[in-house]
Amino acid sequence: MNNFSLNSQSLTDWLSYLESIHPSEIELGLTRVKAVALKLGLLDDLGKVILVGGTNGKGSTSAILEQLILATGASTGVFSSPHLLRYNERLRINGQELADDFHIEALRTIEVGREATELTYFEFNTLAALYLMKQAKVDYFILEVGLGGRLDSTNIVDADLAVITTIDLDHQAWLGTTREAVAFEKSGIFRQNQLVICGEPNPPQPLLDRALELNCNIAYKGKDFTFEHTGDLWQWKTDDKELSDLPLTRLPMTNAATALAAFDKLELNLSHDTIKRVMGETSLLGRLQTIANAPDIVLDVAHNPEAGRYLAQWLKQHPAQSIHCVCAMLADKDSASTLDVVAPYINHWYLASLDCPRGADASQLEKNLQSESVQGLYNNVSDALDAAKQQATEQDLIIVFGSFFTVAEVLEQQK
Repeated sequence: MNNFSLNSQSLTDWLSYLESIHPSEIELGLTRVKAVALKLGLLDDLGKVILVGGTNGKGSTSAILEQLILATGASTGVFSSPHLLRYNERLRINGQELADDFHIEALRTIEVGREATELTYFEFNTLAALYLMKQAKVDYFILEVGLGGRLDSTNIVDADLAVITTIDLDHQAWLGTTREAVAFEKSGIFRQNQLVICGEPNPPQPLLDRALELNCNIAYKGKDFTFEHTGDLWQWKTDDKELSDLPLTRLPMTNAATALAAFDKLELNLSHDTIKRVMGETSLLGRLQTIANAPDIVLDVAHNPEAGRYLAQWLKQHPAQSIHCVCAMLADKDSASTLDVVAPYINHWYLASLDCPRGADASQLEKNLQSESVQGLYNNVSDALDAAKQQATEQDLIIVFGSFFTVAEVLEQQK
């Protein structure tokens, strides 16, 4: 980026600069980013660190865990990605985003401190988040893994607690084409004798082997903690603890159960009523988010087969007179399998192209879907949603899903 000044007070200019100085969007590896972190003292005197990895559900699990910890009176920092509308979404201090000035200060500190060391956009993000959490002196650092785990920049930190949400296929070019390969990468965040929560009900063998090799104190979903949904309530329990009459969450229940297991490992105390309040109130942008009623319009960032199965389960539990689906996806995602698991619950499809790097054309989605219920192909998500609104009645449901970019386009239009 020509003529960029380190004195710039524009966060937009800073982010454009970061995107311009490294040739690759992704360059996995810890050597470069850890060297800069050590030089700047970003790994010293941290609070309790929780590293959250997994294929899906990292953001939801982190958000619920964040709110549970905050309810105890402790302070938190949460680093999450990607963002939907604003870069500022990537970091929350005590549940709140920070103003641009804080991010500019952090990025400037990293830029000066790195000297000749090359960093990717995400590596800058990670180091800046650590800097700002340290500045805020938070008690709990909650870091969401960006890609994989073993070689992700968040793994420069030795976490006190590691959380694996789910294991499934995604980012195959980087993580491998089998669940076993993915599990190997994601369990790379484990450390010797570490507390670990595994929210994946069917963990592949490499994850089990890694936990055993490192003598991790690990709790498995379905074995060490369980949850059960009955009507409008659900319950969570371990061998020696039970939380009953929990309200349905706005986020996937399986992630809420994993977050409760992580909170339990921290040995913090909350009343049953407070836990119920947190479960009922916690929400996250773009995750089963209702933006309108009559008809209901719900947004979800589901973008791979596993997330599609969760969305299909939600649709099954929320029947409507007719369900209209607006979908746009990235070309490198498994759209055929994702659409296949959702299709049984959809009456009308509105397929859109994504105008972004790696965006899929609507015609490719139509080819993968092979459904007679396609109402039309659209140049963008906004046009597809407008068409769905024209067709839907007040008793219908419109679901918009397929990518963070898909949801972001709708939210941008809503502003």
